[in-house]
Amino acid sequence: MNTLIYDLNTILVYGITFGILIMTIVYTLIRYIYSKEMFYISYCFMQVFSLVYIVVYSKLFSISSVFQELALGFASLSAIVFAISFYEGKFFPKMRNFKELVFNTLLFNLVILSAFYHYMLFEYLPYSIIYAILFVSIIFNLKQEFKPTVIYVLGWSALCFILFVIDFKSVYIQSGYMDLVLLVFGIEAILFTISVAYRYNNLKIQSKSYEDMLLQQSRLAKSGEMIGNITHQFRQPLNNLSYILMNLKKRFEKQNLDEVYFEKKITQANSQLQFLSKTIDDFKEFYTPSKQKENFSVKESILSCLTILDSNLKKKNINLEFNINTDENIKIFGVKNELSQVVLAIVSNASDALSNTEKPNIKIDISSSNAEVIISIEDNAGGINKKNLGKIFEPYFTTKIDGSGIGLYLSKLIIEESFEGRIEVENKKEGAVFTLFFEKSFD
Repeated sequence: MNTLIYDLNTILVYGITFGILIMTIVYTLIRYIYSKEMFYISYCFMQVFSLVYIVVYSKLFSISSVFQELALGFASLSAIVFAISFYEGKFFPKMRNFKELVFNTLLFNLVILSAFYHYMLFEYLPYSIIYAILFVSIIFNLKQEFKPTVIYVLGWSALCFILFVIDFKSVYIQSGYMDLVLLVFGIEAILFTISVAYRYNNLKIQSKSYEDMLLQQSRLAKSGEMIGNITHQFRQPLNNLSYILMNLKKRFEKQNLDEVYFEKKITQANSQLQFLSKTIDDFKEFYTPSKQKENFSVKESILSCLTILDSNLKKKNINLEFNINTDENIKIFGVKNELSQVVLAIVSNASDALSNTEKPNIKIDISSSNAEVIISIEDNAGGINKKNLGKIFEPYFTTKIDGSGIGLYLSKLIIEESFEGRIEVENKKEGAVFTLFFEKSFD
């Protein structure tokens, strides 16, 4: 009866170990697919070979021990690749004097002794390799802050130190418990998950900072063109104001300035000044980085963008149609000037593509379903080359000589991450159609 219970316990413990390894394999594989980070796939491979190792080691299956040795070798190689790719800082410290040489030598010896005890305690080489290499990362880069690695190394170091002080292994073996090699897989999985989660958050923060920088670069890249647009936008109202003043002056000189005519011209002048003021506000709003999300009018966001592009479109004789096939006050939740940025990028690209088109036309339609707001932007420039259709949202992909290749990439990023929407592109008979989908706001 005791033998049966022990066998069932053995199977249960090995089953848990197999489950831990399979979970880390799936987790790291999924992370790699989304991030393409080397440390994920190398750790995934290490755990695959570790699974083979522990399956053979368990003797629950009739598998040759040769596979155990091969799995251990490949797991160790994968562990080296993982540790190096996860490593942060310099591999070799600068030693400017004899004191630093002695100090770093002592630290290196500490690593060797700790890693050796780690191996003697748990008897699994791949994890001891990772521990040793990442320990070097910490001691040789003491002045820098590498929290993911610190979590991993300190976790193992604290555990090894405690187990060493209480002579854990001797007590454990004498008590007749399961092999410590089984325990190590569970501990490793916990420490790895905590460390990588922190590393992943750091990467997300860095990625977000990079995206914000690209967004500003994209705006600045258009700044020369936008300044030209401001000049054109201001020229006509300023000319109108000049004519109004001239007419008032002539009437005054001829003593023919009656109150009705004066009020009429004042109203006209105020109208021109309001137009100038609105233009300034639109440009200011567009170029001011804002991350405050709110419910905002889709119509207002697009119109402020079109104000910026208006003179450029007129200069190129491009006809712009703007149709609202739904409630004019329909709203979505997000950052208003980010939607303006997206529309500007798409319309600007369409404007460039229409340079050799007879009767160039851009049509913007706003419609909605029960749950979504749909914005379509269509041109008659002939469409996008089929071989480029799947690449246009990739960073730095451009077919223009002076293009940066970040406008559409950022547009997709903004729509998917900031608005949690989606963007689609297709070719129709006359040209390309970009369709943007956003969740409708009911506030």
